[in-house]
Amino acid sequence: MTEIRTERLLLRRARPDDLDAMYAIMSDTETMRYWSSLPHATREVTAHWFEEMLTEAPGRDLFVAEHEGRVVARLGMWQAPEITFIFHRDVWGLGLAQEAMTALVAHAFEDGASRLTADVDPRNERSLRLLHRLGFVETHRAERTFRLGDEWADSVYLELQRPERRSA
Repeated sequence: MTEIRTERLLLRRARPDDLDAMYAIMSDTETMRYWSSLPHATREVTAHWFEEMLTEAPGRDLFVAEHEGRVVARLGMWQAPEITFIFHRDVWGLGLAQEAMTALVAHAFEDGASRLTADVDPRNERSLRLLHRLGFVETHRAERTFRLGDEWADSVYLELQRPERRSA
């Protein structure tokens, strides 16, 4: 089982007993503002979504992040090379996202990824700043890429090449 330790975090594979922590994240309106689905209305919605997180699949490399013994995030690759991350808003502004994503990027490249990509709502300034600090560069934009309820969302696409490829 892959575990990644940072100064303040443990990134590990999800376990069934993480469901309530994930529901706390996925049901929060502010946390889900720029996610690709609406906030989860019930624990059962999260349970269905979470079941896929527990299932291994090609191109999937997902983790939960524990801080002080509490699950505070989901991050990883849902479909390689695209990364995904969502952090409980209680830990926003503590630098945990940068810490976790720095470790995730290193893990992905050590595991053989040649590049990583991200799809971000352009209104999500926090995530865009984080990805730029990690070295991601914008490749293009698209309008009306997905619909959440009655609202269309746009996308900013970013990419990070494996370090030795960037210098070549």
